[in-house]
Amino acid sequence: MRLIDVAQFASGSLRGSPARTLLMMLAMSIGVAAVVVLTALGDGARLYVINQFASLGTNLVIVLPGRTETAGIGPGMLLGQIPREITLDDAQTILRSRAVKRIAPLTVGSATISKDALNREVVVLGSTSDLLEVRHMSIGIGKFLPAGDIYESTSVCVLGNQIARELFGNERAVGQWVRLGDRRFRVIGVLEGQGESMGMRTDELVIVPVASAHQLFNTSGLFRILVEAKNRDSIEQARHDAEQFMFQRHGGEKDVTVITQDAVLATFDRILTALTMAVGGIAAISLAVAGVLIMNVMLIAVAQRVKEIGLLKALGAPGVQIRNLFFAEAALLSGIGSLAGLLLGYTGSTIIGQIYPTLPVSPPWWAVIAACATALGTGILFSVWPARRAARLDPVAALAGR
Repeated sequence: MRLIDVAQFASGSLRGSPARTLLMMLAMSIGVAAVVVLTALGDGARLYVINQFASLGTNLVIVLPGRTETAGIGPGMLLGQIPREITLDDAQTILRSRAVKRIAPLTVGSATISKDALNREVVVLGSTSDLLEVRHMSIGIGKFLPAGDIYESTSVCVLGNQIARELFGNERAVGQWVRLGDRRFRVIGVLEGQGESMGMRTDELVIVPVASAHQLFNTSGLFRILVEAKNRDSIEQARHDAEQFMFQRHGGEKDVTVITQDAVLATFDRILTALTMAVGGIAAISLAVAGVLIMNVMLIAVAQRVKEIGLLKALGAPGVQIRNLFFAEAALLSGIGSLAGLLLGYTGSTIIGQIYPTLPVSPPWWAVIAACATALGTGILFSVWPARRAARLDPVAALAGR
């Protein structure tokens, strides 16, 4: 028999039992759709984390106070010891590295911002003029923090987009005065709307000079230091130099943690990729269930089509041809079920993407190929037993209906 004859015979057999065919296709399509949707969610979460880290800046090295051990906490924390502070002098020392382009020391706290009768609690970020470039922020109106001596306290601030709208409405914010805690600050700029980055809404920030933040919160320590390497090839050297400078300044103690953006991102990427594959593997179990369904239904079909098989063998069809007919029927079932599952999966992914627009939901290409290949392989694999059983029927006994 020619290939086209085999395909026509298989499609005719499927059309002869529409209810049975529909149920088997439905089982296969649900399995494929589950793999597509779940891997799309997992890969979307991975891409979301990558995009969030990219929004922090590029070529970043981050210096944090305290030594983070394998367990996630330092031994001193178990004894109630407070990590040694990182100071502005420490931050300035890092600039001695030839691999470092610029730094942005950060101090974070909260305070009440008020304008006339309006007031609200805000996150106050103390930093320098280099933060704009390090964090890839954009100024909408006015200007950012002035460059100059980082030890100089000036009463100026930059408002997040939403804070400016809440306090000033349609009125121009630049040049106005606001009160932060017990101090007055003049607004010199308003950030462009940038949404959320790593859990922090930049639209709701108030940024002041780091020395002013230290006076406002009565502290001298830094929350962390963002270090921008000159290029990607300099990241590891910048990390090493930052560790060495802190080691020397802190009396030979390793009491800071220096991490690279790429290292953190690679860890998240491995974890989320493994999670995506695990979730996809769990969903693929439903394809095995669909394969068992195909095997059971085809075993019943062999019993129901004994005379038809006997006639084919009486006309000279060899056993291998009989097996191929059943394989073709299983492949056609799995193929159509896979296409229906892909359509259903992509539709589901699109709907989820519209519900959660910040999540880049899109099924990875490898998951689509794996789902279709698994569906086809499972369908054909589980048709082996029914096909071999049909091929072994005795033609005389089959024509007699035995």
